[in-house]
Amino acid sequence: MPDYNENPDIVLIGAGIMSATLGMLLKELDPSLTIEIIERLDHAAAESSDAWNNAGTGHSAFCELNYTPQRPDGSVDITKAIRIAESFEQSRQFWAFLTQHEFVELPNTFIRSIPHMSFVWGGDNVEFLKKRFEAMQQSVLFQEMQYSEDHQQLVDWMPLIMQGRDPAQKVAATYMPLGTDVNFGALTRAMFHCLREMEGVTLHFNEEVHDLDRAANRREKDKRWKVSVRNRDTRERRKIYAKFVFIGAGGGSLPLLLKSGIPEGRGYGGFPVSGQWLRCTNPDVIARHHAKVYGKAEVGSPPMSVPHLDSRMIKGKQELLFGPYAGFSTKFLKKGSFFDLPFSVNLRNIRPMIAAGLHNIPLTKYLIEQVRQSPDERLDALEKYYPEAKLDDWELEIAGQRVQVIKHDEEEGGILEFGTEVVSSADGSLAALLGASPGASTAVSIMLGLLERCFPEQLRTEAWQQKLREMIPSYGQSLGDDPALCREVRKMTSKVLDLAEAEQFS
Repeated sequence: MPDYNENPDIVLIGAGIMSATLGMLLKELDPSLTIEIIERLDHAAAESSDAWNNAGTGHSAFCELNYTPQRPDGSVDITKAIRIAESFEQSRQFWAFLTQHEFVELPNTFIRSIPHMSFVWGGDNVEFLKKRFEAMQQSVLFQEMQYSEDHQQLVDWMPLIMQGRDPAQKVAATYMPLGTDVNFGALTRAMFHCLREMEGVTLHFNEEVHDLDRAANRREKDKRWKVSVRNRDTRERRKIYAKFVFIGAGGGSLPLLLKSGIPEGRGYGGFPVSGQWLRCTNPDVIARHHAKVYGKAEVGSPPMSVPHLDSRMIKGKQELLFGPYAGFSTKFLKKGSFFDLPFSVNLRNIRPMIAAGLHNIPLTKYLIEQVRQSPDERLDALEKYYPEAKLDDWELEIAGQRVQVIKHDEEEGGILEFGTEVVSSADGSLAALLGASPGASTAVSIMLGLLERCFPEQLRTEAWQQKLREMIPSYGQSLGDDPALCREVRKMTSKVLDLAEAEQFS
């Protein structure tokens, strides 16, 4: 007997945080579902979900200044911050459910409390941060946030950043004690370990999907997808006929979406951006910084370039990163091919891609400058956040690949987007996740949106509604509009996940 199901209900392509989240949700909603999971590498969470690549902060909009843009009139728009904060709270609730039901190990293996801070200098930036703080205080989601321009207070909050700084420099920071550090690699692997123990679920490593199309002849009647798979070691080929396919392959999603041929995917392209970190190698320096401190991106730089001095726990060891520094590669995956970008171009997306390129010449210039940076130039950027930094204490670490979405636009011809987007077929039988940040942190809300688009009939049933409310108590409600509910679910998830509670800081 083969160790796979030729006719599964579900195929998940890619063993990252998105596929893990969707798989766990679907098996809880309907335990009878059969699922095949295909991963091209030899273990789960090896690309963007890995802690050394892109994921790891726990994006909750507490400190990321690019989520709170300044309007032309000078006021600060916190709409996106509220949406992301609510999404992260849904993730926390789902992780608490997994922990309570022992689907994952103790929560400190993947999540821990750590302050989230924003730090700026210069009169205009200080004024912006103060306006941002005042605007965010209007939402219950951010009411524990503190603000200060006092150097001594900032020394207490972030000593590494303040040591050696000019005492006359005008600086400001916000401090959010409810921040977290999430190791999405560890969480993803824990969920897949659980999934592969479930009846009807098989997980295959070192297998690559090389084609996707509608099944022909008799199988066309039940609208199954033919998923053509090749083993990367043995070169053996097989075909799977699935009712539903989710393409959650990170940078590898775009080529598979284009191969599927669904009309909804026409005109989509991708622009790959690589990332790099400076990784601290001095244990004494690492031990002196316990926070995620985000700054403001330089004028003209893209949103994903927001600099931050980031404390993370990876494999039980505290690490300290600074960056990201952007780079360019034609690969769509860190372990991909240099032909990924050229092979993704076709007659339907070439116009949007050219138009997006013409509209983003400053981004191209920025990437060229980043690629050409010397070690001393990278140190200059670090010294703005850590004035006493020494180059010998840091080494360059290559992060993951991000493929930013390019799509057709009637007015512009093509636009480049920096968020995440789910593209699904009209009948809901196939969906692909494209894009990057905030990505992993909002995986649960993204997958709930996918369920609404691809499983609408099941989602309307009382059984699915009841189960979703069990997994995510705030499902269908806005935490930003309901302070009592927000405080209730935060207290519950903090207790289950062993995190700092708001009451500690009131």
